[in-house]
Amino acid sequence: MDVVIITGAGGLIGSESVKFFCEKGFQVVGIDNDMRKYFFGKEGSTKWMMDELSSLFSNFRNEFVDIRDLDALAKIFKKYNTDIKLIIHTAAQPSHDWAAREPVTDFTINANGTLNLLEVTRTHCENAVFIFTSTNKVYGDTPNYLPLVELPTRWEVAETHPYYKNGIDETMTIDDSKHSIFGVSKTAADLMVQEYGKYFGLKTGVFRGGCLTGPGHSAAELHGFLAYLMKCAVTRKEYSIYGYQGKQVRDNIHSYDLVNAFYHFYQNPRKGEVYNMGGSRFSNCSLHEAIVFCEEISGNKVHYRYMESNRLGDHIWWISDVSKFKRHFPHWDFTKNLRDILAEIFTCNKTKWAA
Repeated sequence: MDVVIITGAGGLIGSESVKFFCEKGFQVVGIDNDMRKYFFGKEGSTKWMMDELSSLFSNFRNEFVDIRDLDALAKIFKKYNTDIKLIIHTAAQPSHDWAAREPVTDFTINANGTLNLLEVTRTHCENAVFIFTSTNKVYGDTPNYLPLVELPTRWEVAETHPYYKNGIDETMTIDDSKHSIFGVSKTAADLMVQEYGKYFGLKTGVFRGGCLTGPGHSAAELHGFLAYLMKCAVTRKEYSIYGYQGKQVRDNIHSYDLVNAFYHFYQNPRKGEVYNMGGSRFSNCSLHEAIVFCEEISGNKVHYRYMESNRLGDHIWWISDVSKFKRHFPHWDFTKNLRDILAEIFTCNKTKWAA
């Protein structure tokens, strides 16, 4: 049976990938040691998701392994060898706030762990497709120097700018900016995935995500914007807004739509290709606009406090231009917009969060 390896299998994108490929009949092997519990505490743990996946799918098993452990990874890859057709690498330390607390931990997971996975792929299954979930933080704070205009509920790029129509494309420079410690570790990994494609000829794809979201998020304050905001609406917990008058804009893509994009790439892979991937103009909002949506859907008032200081390296406005991916894979498209996403997050989690 063809094997798919999924790192971070209990996380938002990892768990969506497990479901997607199990349902397509693959043998799915997860690599997840619940580091989110270490990063974000009990509420960030993915154990609940791992238990759910194990009960749902007989063709799924998880290896409780740290991606920083090269020898342990090699044993897994050697076991399945050339049966491995696809690696989806989603495991990461995902918060730029947390990264500043433990830069070494952040870098060794995000950068060294990615290198380990690339090397065991090259050694044991060089014909497999390798997909990496990167981040728009590789662009650092460069987007903040675009000509931005403050509107009543959001920041927006000037209508005369080329990015106004579709968003930010892959030609934006990743140099000479403040990335955050997290952004640097992910950039290092991003470049290495590209290089293993261009130098060694591996079939590697880099997906620079905007705001990745969905009901499978183990929402925590430091990671999981929409899911955590809806959680605060349901539980009436105070939400914190950091700077930019709460008008900072994010594009939001449902985890299913992202994993479906992975599947399209898997079917017709390229070597060392890079794609910006988010909700684009199809699905985006400011923080204030998201609060209004959450209040409408949950029926509760969102209580929040505002801090003038923004997070270092945080984007004021980000909308991904997904035109390049759509040109390469014209049969792919979005299936869930912002309201769909928030309604699904609410429906799937309201009982759990209210308990």
